[in-house]
This record gives sequence, structure tokens and C-alpha cells, in this order.
Amino acid sequence: MDAIYFLVQQMMFFSIPLLIVALGGMFSERSGVVNIALEGIMVTGAFVSILFISNLQSVMSGQALLLLAILVAVVSGMLFSLLHAYAAINLRSDQTISGTALNMIAPAAAIYLARMLQPNGVQQVEFTNTFRIPSVPVLGDIPVLGPLLFQNAYITTYIGLLIFAVSAFVLYRTRFGLRLRSCGEHPQAADSVGINVYKMRYAGVMISGALAGLGGLVYVIPTSTNFNATVSGYGFLALAVLIFGQWKPLRILLAAFFFGLMKTIASAYSGIPVLQDLGIPSDIYKMVPFIATLIALAFTSRKSQAPRASGVPYDKGQR
Repeated sequence: MDAIYFLVQQMMFFSIPLLIVALGGMFSERSGVVNIALEGIMVTGAFVSILFISNLQSVMSGQALLLLAILVAVVSGMLFSLLHAYAAINLRSDQTISGTALNMIAPAAAIYLARMLQPNGVQQVEFTNTFRIPSVPVLGDIPVLGPLLFQNAYITTYIGLLIFAVSAFVLYRTRFGLRLRSCGEHPQAADSVGINVYKMRYAGVMISGALAGLGGLVYVIPTSTNFNATVSGYGFLALAVLIFGQWKPLRILLAAFFFGLMKTIASAYSGIPVLQDLGIPSDIYKMVPFIATLIALAFTSRKSQAPRASGVPYDKGQR
């Protein structure tokens, strides 16, 4: 049972950031803007928030500091995503090129700023992890379920699941969600009934940026004690989760758990006795998430149904 507890806990550490970032990508694409800049936005959110933690950890720690860092990550990711929104919506530029540019800018800017702002010019931003919850009161004592979900946990796990529930409700049960989806399917029809397509697309991209920035922090906190201007391709893996999940919240949740499990096998196989005894080289395990991505997309890409207007710049004069 200890191995199962370990496997599930590690899977949650890897699945939750994928879930958050993929949901962010869903809002953007549902509004009609393809956001492949998720990787760069994750780097930006992680860098700013981890730098914030590093500078403030001498005066405060624990969950209060983490909650403030979450706010910082959300705001920084949202602001960085505005560059993509302006290029894609106002300038009607190619959304793939715009996103790629942001993916290239973010790591370079993070390294430069880290060297400028830190003593001795180091690029790694160090922090002390004081955020792990050994056991959630009462819930941690529940047999089986307690050790699985409420021991050695992080508050970010529960925030991620809450974001999933809120996202599903907003997308399918609110006027905003209906308008957002209409802008991604047929923006001209949405405009004809008085919906401001530009504002809705800006909202979609900004929500995407907020969640991707948060996802960067959520990825780093449980898995490391420093940030070195990389999120290990998690933004691109989140795009695979988004496509595999068919732009629908529940399917995205299941896809995130699947890819999280693959990532757990790749990163924590040494803590799983069965896998450790196989004697397979570590490089093979590191390839598992990406091989799984290729296989999953190969079998599901034909049935993928992206929003019809996703990636198409909106022209108000076109009918």
C-alpha cells in the first residue's frame, strides 16, 4: 500500500499543473485564439512568483506566503499573455508565430532578470519549501483516502481541483461561457447579436494567461527547491492534454491524470519497487511521457474537433 500511496501522491503533483494549464488553454481556444505560448507563460508565472517567495521567505513562510505567491503568479501570467492577445486580436497576426515568440522570450528574460536581480549573478532562484502539509486535520486520518489525498499534500492540489469545478460550471452554466464558446465557433454570428468578440477573446486569453502562470508555480513548488528558467516542456504537454481532452473540462481532467501518471513513472520510478526491479535504463523511463503523447495523439487526432474559429483572426467586416 505504501507504494500505491506514493504513486498517487506523486501523480497528483504532476497532474494538477497539467490540469490547470490545459484548462487555461481551453478558455483561450474556446474564445477563438490558439495559445501555444502556455510554456512561456508558465515560465513567466513561475519565475516571478518564485522570486517573490525567495525575497519574502525571511519574513514569512507557510501557506500565507504560498497564497500571496499564487496571486503574483496569476497576475504576472495574465499580464504576459496580453502580448499574445494584442498580437492575435488587434494586429491579427499569425497566432502560432506569436505564441512561439513568447515561448522564446520568456526563458531568456527569466535568466537575464535572475542574474540582474540576484547577488553574485546566479540564474537559479532558490527557495525553501515550507508549503507541504504533512496531514490535513481530520481528513488526513480517514483510512485509505487520507494517505492518498490528504497527507504530504499541497494546497495547490485542492486549488487545482477547485479550478476544474469552477471552469466546468463557467463554461457550460453561465452566460459568459456561452458567449465565449460562440466566439470560438462562429464569431460573426456572435457579433450579430451584440456580443463584443474582441472583448470575449481578450477575456479568454487573459484567463488562459492567469491559469498558465499559476500552473508554472504549481509545477515548481512540489518538485523542486529552485527555479532555473524552465518548466521541462510542461506547457507543450498541457497542449497535448488539451487536444487529447477534446477541449472539454472532464476529458481534460482524465487526460491530465493519464499524462501525470506517465510523468510520475518517468520521474519517480526509483520509488516504485516493481519498476525499480525491472532494471530498465533511466533514459527509457524519461521518454515515457513523450512516447505516450505521440501514441495518444496518433489515435485521437482524427476525431479531434477544435472550435471552428480557433486560430482564425476575427474580421468584423467578414460574413
